Amino acid sequence: MTAPRRRLLVATGSAHKLIELQRLFGDLPIDLVTLRDVGITDESPEDGATFEENALQKARWYAEASGEWTLADDSGLEVAALNGAPGVYTRRYAGPNATDAENYEKLLADTAGAADRSARFVCTMALIDPVNGSARTFRGECPGTLTTAPRGEFGFGYDPIFEVGGRTMAERAPADKDALSHRGRAAALVVAALRSELEQTR
Repeated sequence: MTAPRRRLLVATGSAHKLIELQRLFGDLPIDLVTLRDVGITDESPEDGATFEENALQKARWYAEASGEWTLADDSGLEVAALNGAPGVYTRRYAGPNATDAENYEKLLADTAGAADRSARFVCTMALIDPVNGSARTFRGECPGTLTTAPRGEFGFGYDPIFEVGGRTMAERAPADKDALSHRGRAAALVVAALRSELEQTR
């Protein structure tokens, strides 16, 4: 018997994240829907101190607003030389409306001359069932090092200055990046949980 399809609201305004998740969830009997699809234009609060707090806050807010199964994430870059910064402020490191290039150029300036260039990308995804309010979180990490200049044409965000295995994330094709990235690893855990759950409903 074919497993029933489920709608899953992806609570992000980032087209890049949505494309990644569509790729990562592609073989599941799940229809990903966007905030625009369900008519939500307001943004949820996002004032937690950790990735997990922010992901849960966003997921709960959008699940309540939509009545849909909801997946939200919070992710960012933690740099050893900056004591874990920019962390939850990764997206707005150079200011609330900063471009990707402005963010990573500021980070390169702030770490210029740093002997320790180790860093890690972190992603926490929160999955909410609006019927019973249950919440689950899934965490993925990707360790690497900061370059001293951007390289590559793929990806987004800080990908051009984050190196793993001799290449930046922006020098890797999407499927290659998915296998290594923090979001890919967190999504793999979500996919495994959903697949197990859907198989039980057959």
